[in-house]
Amino acid sequence: MEMLYTIFTCIAILLFICVTPILVLIVRIYAGKSIRNPKYAPVVGTVFHQLFYFNRLYDYQTEVAKKTPTSRLLSPEQSETYTTDSRNIEHILKTNFSKYSKGKRNQEVLRDLFGEGIFAVDGEKWKQQRKLSSFEFSARVLRDFSCTVFRKRATKLVSKVSDFSLANQVFDMQELLMKSSLDSIFKVGFGVDLNSLDGSGGDNNNFIKAFDDSNELTYWRYVDPFWKLKRYFNVGSEFHLKRNIKYIQEFVDELIRTRRKQLEMKEDSMDKEDILSRFLVESKKDPEKMNDQYLRDIILNFMLAGKDSSANTLSWFFYMLCKNPLIQVKVVEEIRQVIGNNIKDNGSTDDFVASITEEVLEKMHYLHATLTETLRLYPAVPVDGRCADADDVLPDGFHIRKGDGVYYISYAMGRMPYIWGNDAEDFRPERWLKDGIFQPESPFKFIAFHAGPRICLGKDFAYRQMKILATALLHFFRFKLSDDTKEVTYRTMFTLHINEGLPVHAVPRRG
Repeated sequence: MEMLYTIFTCIAILLFICVTPILVLIVRIYAGKSIRNPKYAPVVGTVFHQLFYFNRLYDYQTEVAKKTPTSRLLSPEQSETYTTDSRNIEHILKTNFSKYSKGKRNQEVLRDLFGEGIFAVDGEKWKQQRKLSSFEFSARVLRDFSCTVFRKRATKLVSKVSDFSLANQVFDMQELLMKSSLDSIFKVGFGVDLNSLDGSGGDNNNFIKAFDDSNELTYWRYVDPFWKLKRYFNVGSEFHLKRNIKYIQEFVDELIRTRRKQLEMKEDSMDKEDILSRFLVESKKDPEKMNDQYLRDIILNFMLAGKDSSANTLSWFFYMLCKNPLIQVKVVEEIRQVIGNNIKDNGSTDDFVASITEEVLEKMHYLHATLTETLRLYPAVPVDGRCADADDVLPDGFHIRKGDGVYYISYAMGRMPYIWGNDAEDFRPERWLKDGIFQPESPFKFIAFHAGPRICLGKDFAYRQMKILATALLHFFRFKLSDDTKEVTYRTMFTLHINEGLPVHAVPRRG
């Protein structure tokens, strides 16, 4: 009897140990959140409910937004408000910019991977990086250098696709675009030739995989209630994330050391065209603040912006052209109209790519519209937001408490009939054209490049890269999916990757 009592006591203690933290978590989630108060946005669940929809999270958010443009998810610390109302977005990103920041929770989630880079910080650190980055992106030397790099990568990309085409092989378009984009950002950003595209880049593929997996694992933290505990014990997803980040940091640290040595050896003669070299020069003014760790954080943030945004958008762009062959034909017709008279049909790839000048790109309104329509439906960053530093009231009337997150859902916004009309879910580049001329929309309606004081500095940079690569590839090849029946989905992470790649055929164009 005594043994039975001991067993029951042990079971009761174990149940208490297991159940108590869950009960505490539930109380923290629901207590004091004004769940039935109509002043606050309606509650549609908790942040942990997103676990059930994680693999299709952005489509789930779209379904919710069609019913209620502004809603709330509850978390232990605060409420998380999600909105597709462009008035709210303008309010948090511009009108009341000073009242919103990245927030403690976002910084905790992001810090291990992105450190104190521009996407993860506020205040003076953000202002310093923003000011320096703004100067660099507006410099003519960087613009000219980047165009040269993009054209060289376009030539390599055409050659690589040609090999697959001649062999009648299916290939992963997204993988090629990722490698090409990575090569471009490393050359423009850090003055380094990775040569990922031609296969001579050593362990660069491991770096790409480590970076993409870390992106996904870091995003997982938003729905994992135990990520801090797992990080403390270094188990599960946090074990893999820590291992990947260590590899990434060592890779980037070596880049910085190498580039610094090169600059010291060629102080007078070496052109400082790449972004890292210019940051290294700047770091000499304040070596304690702009140390190697700080430079590494800056680089990884540029990596996220430079590699993922362009490569992801181009991947979805080619997917949509394969699904809409008539639009693919229209883009090619424009390319021929703008460039065709300047290049002979039997001209080399180098000759054609050299003809893709900035003046030529400015004339390609339909291509620009098609890329923008891709970004409307498949934004590079599907969800983004801020944290309230003070109590506030949104333009739609809903109240926000200090510490609450306010997120805008770019992916869902592109599919909202009350924003884009009844054909919101249709891929229709013509919506961006008036008399054949591209017409931009409000950045608070088309939010793919953020808006307000933190609007993306690399917007023109990204369009330039995408248009050069798209023009070169579409001039020489017609693309079609290897399997039209296969559903194409995304990976749920900070940036919108196509899940499991984009297998395509490339058919040479004749005449």
